[in-house]
Amino acid sequence: MSTAVAEGKTWEGGNAPLKVSYGKMMMWFFIVSDALTFSGFLAAYGFSRFKFIDAWPIADEVFTHFPFFHGVDAPMYYVAFMTFILIISSVTMVLAVDAGHHLNKSKVTIYMFLTIIFGLIFVGSQAWEWNTFINGDYGAVQTKGGNILQFGHYVDKDGEQVFKRVAVRDFAVTAAHQDRTQHENRNGIWFASEGALPAYTMDEVIHGLQANKDVLVRTQIINEHGEKTVLSREESINQVMKNGKLYVEGANLHVNEYGSPLFADFFFFITGFHGFHVFSGVLINIIIFFNVVLGTYERRGSYEMVEKVGLYWHFVDLVWVFVFTFFYLV
Repeated sequence: MSTAVAEGKTWEGGNAPLKVSYGKMMMWFFIVSDALTFSGFLAAYGFSRFKFIDAWPIADEVFTHFPFFHGVDAPMYYVAFMTFILIISSVTMVLAVDAGHHLNKSKVTIYMFLTIIFGLIFVGSQAWEWNTFINGDYGAVQTKGGNILQFGHYVDKDGEQVFKRVAVRDFAVTAAHQDRTQHENRNGIWFASEGALPAYTMDEVIHGLQANKDVLVRTQIINEHGEKTVLSREESINQVMKNGKLYVEGANLHVNEYGSPLFADFFFFITGFHGFHVFSGVLINIIIFFNVVLGTYERRGSYEMVEKVGLYWHFVDLVWVFVFTFFYLV
C-alpha cells in the first residue's frame, strides 16, 4: 500500500465503508451480533416448544390478566397493548431522527421525550406481567412425575359447556390445617434447608376436592381438539390421591402452575433479556435527551447520535415482534 493511499485512511477502502460513519458501523456490528444471540434463544425455545407440543402451556390461558380489572378474562389483551406501545415508541423515534436531520431541536426534544415515556410504560408493564406470572392466580398440584394438575368445573357459556378454572383456595379444606415449622439449616441439618412452605398440604387439597363434587381435574396433556384433557370425577380424585405430590402456586425456576417448568424458564430468560435491552435503551435515550436539551448536538451541527440510538431502539422493537410471535402467538 503506498504512502499516498494510506495517508489519513484506515484502510484502502477509505474511512467511511458503506458510506456510514465509524459509530454507525459499530452499532450495526452490535445489532447483528445481538440478533444472533436472540436467534439462538428463540431457536432453543422453538425446539423445546415442539418437543413437548402435547403438554406445553397455552398462552391464551396463561396471560389473561389486565391491570385494574381483576377477575376479567382478557387473554393476550395486555400483551397486545404492550406491543402497541413499543411500536408507537418506534414511530416517535423515527420522527426524532427525521427532526434531527432537519436540525430541529424542539421537535427532537419532544419526540425523544415521548419515546422515553413509551419505553418506561413498556418496562413497567413487563414488570407487572412478571409479578402476575410469579404470584399465580389459581394454584395447581404437581404430580410425582413433575406434571401439573389444574382444577375447575364446567359452566354454560352461549349454550356450550366450557371448562372454567377454579382456584384451589376456593375449595381446599383448611379446618384441619396444622402449622409446620419450616426446615432451616439453623434448626435441623446444618447443610440443608427448604424453600417456602406451600399454602396448602396435599391432604387439604384432597379433602376439598372430595367435598366439592363439581370440581374436576384437568391435566396438562393437550388432546386432538387443542384443549387440555379434563378427567372424570372419579379419575380426578384418584389422580390427585395417587400421584399428587405438592401444591404449587404461580411460577418460578422450579415449579410452574401453568404447566411445564421449562415454559417458565424460557419466559423469565427471554422476556427478561429483552426487558434488560429495553431498560438499557431507555437509560441511553434519557442521556441523549438531556444532551439534546443542552444543545450538545446543535453545537456539533449533527444529530447523528440520535440516529445511532434510534438504530438500537428499532432493533429492540423488532426483536419484541419475534418474541411476541414465537412466545405468545405460536
